[in-house]
Amino acid sequence: MGQEIQTSQFSSEDFERFKARLSAETALLQQWLERGQFSHGGDVGGFELESWLVDKDALPAPVNELFLERLDSPLASPELARFNVEVNSTPRQLSGSALRDMHDELLQTWAHCRATAASLDADLVMIGILPTVTSDMLSLANMSNMRRYRALNQQVFRLRHGKPMELNIKGEEHLQTVHRNVMLEAAATSFQIHLKVTQADAVRVVNAAMVLSAPMVALCANSPFLFGANLWDETRIPLFEQAVMVGGYDGAAFGPIRRVTFGNGYLRESPLEWFRENLEHYPVLLPMLVDDPPERLSHLRLHNGTIWRWNRPLVGFDEDGTPHLRVEHRVCPAGPSVVDTIANAALFYGAVYELARTEKPLESQLDFGQARDNFYQAAKRGLRASIKWVNGETVPIRQLLKEYLLPLAYLGLEKMAIDRADIDAFLDIVAARLESGRNGALWQREYVARHSADMRMLTEAYLKRQNSGLPVHEWDTE
Repeated sequence: MGQEIQTSQFSSEDFERFKARLSAETALLQQWLERGQFSHGGDVGGFELESWLVDKDALPAPVNELFLERLDSPLASPELARFNVEVNSTPRQLSGSALRDMHDELLQTWAHCRATAASLDADLVMIGILPTVTSDMLSLANMSNMRRYRALNQQVFRLRHGKPMELNIKGEEHLQTVHRNVMLEAAATSFQIHLKVTQADAVRVVNAAMVLSAPMVALCANSPFLFGANLWDETRIPLFEQAVMVGGYDGAAFGPIRRVTFGNGYLRESPLEWFRENLEHYPVLLPMLVDDPPERLSHLRLHNGTIWRWNRPLVGFDEDGTPHLRVEHRVCPAGPSVVDTIANAALFYGAVYELARTEKPLESQLDFGQARDNFYQAAKRGLRASIKWVNGETVPIRQLLKEYLLPLAYLGLEKMAIDRADIDAFLDIVAARLESGRNGALWQREYVARHSADMRMLTEAYLKRQNSGLPVHEWDTE
């Protein structure tokens, strides 16, 4: 979905032609996979960090067009709303100083972004859901000035036959409201971790990432409030799923197949399974025809970008044109701080490396339905959640992270030859967060309990601590 399109108006012929090219490119992908033509270089990491522009009153500042013009950086791009932007990292081989280099680059980019925002009397916040955003602010008037977003809104509501979105989230409190455009999606900002994998490792890595989704979302939860209501620890999960509530073919527009989804099962033999599912079960949203040769898979990649699995398979290309496979792990919210985000990535990279290489495949030990249930339980209750693990026992997720997954991540990063000092620096932050039990969601709730449910005060206090550079487990609530 990062690419711009040429028009937001489509004919029935556009959909037919796009579907034909999508089908041909899916067949080509199958040929490449059968011939083993994908890059043999794996363990390359990167990320996308979505953030909020806010004004002096800690309210969303719809100035991303001018902000990006002044920033003039290839690492930044607009998001759905005019008060959201995305910052990207440079992909790096996961060895040596990779984690430290990711951290230093993000620190430098973030400082540049904040200085640019300051020139507009604004600031930047990395947080899953901005506490001060209101439903009225999520209007088409605040949609970024890009054709792909206007087209997305039109096509989603075409498939919904004009039916408005119904937001219904039961957490600590209950929020129920109706929204008439896709801008609800803009209220949910993420830290999306990318991992390039070899074709041989792809199935095991994707499945391990799915099992790891529950512990990751619990560890990173940072979105307890939406429109002033205290909901899930990571409210971004149900919010995003309900913000683009569109189903599949065969009259299932409101049926069980969702465009934002944990998925319908583990991969069995090949990533092709998900791309065939894209072709066979998901109506085309943006039928933008391009003149690229079929070997660029442009239509396949555009269509895949309109299906938001929490763990999404991606096809890209190396500098020499060789196709490669990536896993996009989408479960983590943005924030709370620069160092926290890299610590989260470090845990994911190390743990998924080891989990994908267990002698007995993890997916054969944990039923997919249970992995999915674990994910939603963890999103709802964060580090207070208990989930069912591979031995069939119910285990507190905080205990699972401390006693099993964190040591596994240390081992995985060691095997990847990450510098030992960096392994300790970033995973020790995870360890301290687990010891305190304080992620971003807990800090926000603690602050509100100590002061008041004043969302502006909360946002200002959050921003002050974020800008201190301290990890969230060291934040006070004074």
